[in-house]
Amino acid sequence: MSASPLVPAPWLTSPVIDCEPVPHPLGQPCPTPSGSALHRVRPHRPAPREAPPPKTAAVFAETTLRRVIEVIDRRRPIAQLRPLMTPVLVDRVLARARAARTGSATLHRVRVRAVDTGGDEVTAAEVFASFSRSGRVHAVAARIERYRDHWRMVALQIG
Repeated sequence: MSASPLVPAPWLTSPVIDCEPVPHPLGQPCPTPSGSALHRVRPHRPAPREAPPPKTAAVFAETTLRRVIEVIDRRRPIAQLRPLMTPVLVDRVLARARAARTGSATLHRVRVRAVDTGGDEVTAAEVFASFSRSGRVHAVAARIERYRDHWRMVALQIG
């Protein structure tokens, strides 16, 4: 029995079209834009207003992220995260806490944005945060959702 060689399908790759403009010669300056192009007035379009997140979601997000950082720094037991997160996330935070750390982290900013409304009530939100450790600033992204009568973190990414 012989194996057939793997041949890539022709639709998987295609050449990239060069979209770059032709460069100007080094001795010539770039053309100056016209006065009308520099003073063109663009109509201002107001951004659509989105529903603000509930205060409970913002408080939950900040509290949970603070606990996550404290668990990673080994200043708090992992058991305190179990009611706040899915079991998969608890395992990931535990794995991250096992790595060697230098210095403790400090949470700086937490922003919450409502993303899903189930009728009149917000049922999910995105969380964006930053924290610093040993002079470096790191980012955190998460998603929280309504779970029964309280909030629960269902996704977490720490940069």
